[in-house]
Amino acid sequence: MELTIHNQVLAAVFVVAFVMGAVTSKTNFCAMGAVSDWVNIGDTGRMRAWVFAMAVALAGVIALEATRTVNLSEETFPSYRTANFAWIRYLLGGLMFGVGMTLASGCGNRTLVRIGGGNLKSLIVLVIFAISAYLMMWTPLFERAFLPWVSATTINLQSYGVANQELGTILAGMFGMPVSRHLNLAVAIMVVAGMLVFCFKSADFRYGHDHILGGAVMGLAIVFGWWLTGGPVGREWKEYADMATVVPSRVQVQSYTFVSPMGDAARYLLDPANLSLVSFGVMALAGVILGASLWAVATGGFRIEWFASWKDFGNHVLGGALMGVGGVLSLGCTIGQAITGISTLAVGSILTFLAIVIGAAGTMKYQYWRMMQEG
Repeated sequence: MELTIHNQVLAAVFVVAFVMGAVTSKTNFCAMGAVSDWVNIGDTGRMRAWVFAMAVALAGVIALEATRTVNLSEETFPSYRTANFAWIRYLLGGLMFGVGMTLASGCGNRTLVRIGGGNLKSLIVLVIFAISAYLMMWTPLFERAFLPWVSATTINLQSYGVANQELGTILAGMFGMPVSRHLNLAVAIMVVAGMLVFCFKSADFRYGHDHILGGAVMGLAIVFGWWLTGGPVGREWKEYADMATVVPSRVQVQSYTFVSPMGDAARYLLDPANLSLVSFGVMALAGVILGASLWAVATGGFRIEWFASWKDFGNHVLGGALMGVGGVLSLGCTIGQAITGISTLAVGSILTFLAIVIGAAGTMKYQYWRMMQEG
């Protein structure tokens, strides 16, 4: 088989995702765990690792855009810096995702890692997650149930003279300042600096090698995705797709996310002979699972796990459904919005991140209250 530029891009995506899966398994990098540690025991180590991943990803995007290697203000998938600020979509979707990942014992990325470690509960979550995302993306569900009120509450920033929802651009519009690359660069650098101070002021984080490794690898993977699809290789990839007899799926500027790929994976599995449906995201899912599986087997951590009760089963099924619907609604997850999206400094991504944390923390507090009531 000819090794086309499309094959090369998908292979590179898989290799990096494989490393992500192995490192996530090794370091226990987990967004839900980050919120749980913070809420339940006051430990912020994994939360700082999550923020460190955002800082690394944002620093990488600063370098890519400063050198004009990529331009993330143009069309991307998803369209993070769009001028259509669907605030209620980000808030509601993020809250749903936060609740869902708590019920399902992990977000999309963690679900894949747990599957690699032999957790059959997470396999059920993945199936429900993928079906829910598929229904939102490839059936009329979103258009009929969500689009009318999402459209009615969406703010068109361009009508206020603001080109897009990048943080620096919005700040310039608020204070009547001219928008410039230098302003956006300065704002981004200040945000990175603030994130790094937050992370490294904690001795537990500074000396927590796994926290630093997990955050660094996750952040660098996001940067790699942007470079691969938005740089010279990405432009060659796009030219190949434009000339292809059968156009491959999702040939767009993008990086790692785990919500839309689950819907795309379900679509591919309905027509497995159609290899044009094997996309960046589908290869990312496979890579994370296999990377985590190899690490689990190599370290003796592979364990088959099943539901403890029907209540446990119900919680995980509901959690998977909420993540699938909420993740598509908010245009991403704890990785796709809270790291990849924040690397673009899109205000919607920041809002989604906060909503996910609030949804997860609130659910954990409620679960604790219920446990105390029943005890």
